[in-house]
Amino acid sequence: MGELMELSRSECETLLRRGVIGRVAIATPTGPHVMPLNYSVSGSSVVVCTTPYSMLGTYGRDSMLAFEIDHFEHPRQRGWSVVVRGRAEAVEDQDELRTLVRVLPRPWAAGRRSLYLRIPLTEVTGRRLGDGWDLEETLPVRRVL
Repeated sequence: MGELMELSRSECETLLRRGVIGRVAIATPTGPHVMPLNYSVSGSSVVVCTTPYSMLGTYGRDSMLAFEIDHFEHPRQRGWSVVVRGRAEAVEDQDELRTLVRVLPRPWAAGRRSLYLRIPLTEVTGRRLGDGWDLEETLPVRRVL
């Protein structure tokens, strides 16, 4: 069995800044929902883009959200996970929106997305199972901004 170890804030932020796909968890009147989506880290926030009338657009503004990225290697029984929790806010500054349009990865899903939500890195935690491996090398895409 591998040893479970906490990741430092710096390790967590490095993994967050280099990733492209994550999942956001949101509480709605019908219960919790988890949705995969493209993201970017801008400044000290995770930024996602959605449609204003999606579940995330409807219930995500001014709500506490959890955002997670992870990687698992089943044959080696090892993996890592980083979770961000914070109160999301809509990005409304036009200069910032122009910048975000350039840095956010293009969504994989079809359709137009015009609502940008910022999840501040208020609470960042991470852990890994197993020792002696390069966490950054496991990222399928290693984006550097």
